[in-house]
Amino acid sequence: MKKRKQSADQELLDRSFKARIEPYLYLLPFFLGIAVFTLYPVINVVLISFKEGYSYLTRGFDAWGLANYQKVLSDPKFAQAISNTIKYVLLVVPISTCISVVVAYLLSQKLRFSALFQTAYFLPMVTSITAVGLAWKLMYNKNFGIINYILSFFGIDKIPWLENAAWSIPALVIFGIWNILPFTIILLLSGLQNIDPQYYTAARVDGSGGLRIFFRITVPLLAPTIFLVCIINTISCFKVFSELYPLFNGNPGPFYNLYTVVYYIRYAMIDNRKYGVAAAAAIVLFGFIFVFTMVQRVVQSWVNARKG
Repeated sequence: MKKRKQSADQELLDRSFKARIEPYLYLLPFFLGIAVFTLYPVINVVLISFKEGYSYLTRGFDAWGLANYQKVLSDPKFAQAISNTIKYVLLVVPISTCISVVVAYLLSQKLRFSALFQTAYFLPMVTSITAVGLAWKLMYNKNFGIINYILSFFGIDKIPWLENAAWSIPALVIFGIWNILPFTIILLLSGLQNIDPQYYTAARVDGSGGLRIFFRITVPLLAPTIFLVCIINTISCFKVFSELYPLFNGNPGPFYNLYTVVYYIRYAMIDNRKYGVAAAAAIVLFGFIFVFTMVQRVVQSWVNARKG
């Protein structure tokens, strides 16, 4: 009897152990992928940023220290990159969010040709950013671009979008806003679908108009999704590079005036072979993204506290 009881208990223990360990075995490939393709590169970049005189070929370096960070923070190109990137973020994120809120609200109203408009707005998500960038480059052309052609109907002279340093940031911002709209609209549409229709029914019964319903019901109830969109788009805009590269033939602006942080990282790593400097710039970029994200989270918490 004892042996049978012991064997039964052992069998229960084995089954319990297998039940606990089985989910982790299914997740093991995912964890391995995260470790190899995410954790290891992040740790490696942090280590390289502290290696002075690091050589990619020999994997050797002169000493541990902060020389790479000193070079990055004292480099005028990096200061320009930070300035341009912050300008881009502060322009693209608010403007694209405001446009997306309006467009998503209109698309959710089941208007005529709404399916056609949804397809038109979502096209950038299924199109190569490089191909789209080349198309925008042609549209920005001073002499035969469609943008200047349309502006000529309003008496506006030809604008050298891609040839003049003063117009390079507006050109990049317009392209960036257009490129970021589809993803933002999708998130906001999903947020709109979670709003209870009874709020709108009650508002219409009380005689509220469309604008009053939009600003008093839709926007406040959509606020959590709007904050989420702002955080995601801020992170994305800080990493601006793909939008810049095709517009200016791979250069940072017409007169090298449009360095962004990611372009600076590429410049330090590919053009100068200074991998330690590139790694340090990447860590500084992470710091900026982290600070901006935390500020947005604090603002969101403050707004939620006031609403509560």
